[in-house]
Amino acid sequence: MPDPTEEEDRLLQVGDIAKATGKTVRAIHHYEEVGLLRPHARSKGRYRLYDNAALTRVRWIGKLHDLGLSLSQIQQIVSTWESSSSAPGAMSRIRDVYQQKLEEVREQIAHLETLEHELVASLAYLDTCETCDPAELVAACTNCNLHDKSQAEPELVAGIRGGNGHCRQGSNHR
Repeated sequence: MPDPTEEEDRLLQVGDIAKATGKTVRAIHHYEEVGLLRPHARSKGRYRLYDNAALTRVRWIGKLHDLGLSLSQIQQIVSTWESSSSAPGAMSRIRDVYQQKLEEVREQIAHLETLEHELVASLAYLDTCETCDPAELVAACTNCNLHDKSQAEPELVAGIRGGNGHCRQGSNHR
């Protein structure tokens, strides 16, 4: 039979879990309150003690949060897992959740890539503005002859004028 003192030495206190995961002690306690985490044991001083599985669980909760799931949605996943009558059924349900999240993440990535391309195009466009005569007035931007007229002005640049047909007075478009 293992020595209880040795087992206690291998277990982690709530502060250890918080430090290892970047979560607050309060968050760890909250996960316990809502049934997402259970201490493995209590120390002689009645402190909650957690095993390495708890560390994995807290990291898992953090990743699901990063994916946009709420605590109640995470609770539902755990409940579904725990109430499943078969391992394949449980895994299938988890797979469905993850598949949906994968599709959402891919949509976010595509959106961010579009924004990245717009920023790159805008920066390339704005780099030519540095060759403009420093005495040039901002109002002259609407008739700029430094840019290739065959290429559309990026929306992040065109939007500066706000549909007024000219830059706002006093704005710096660099």
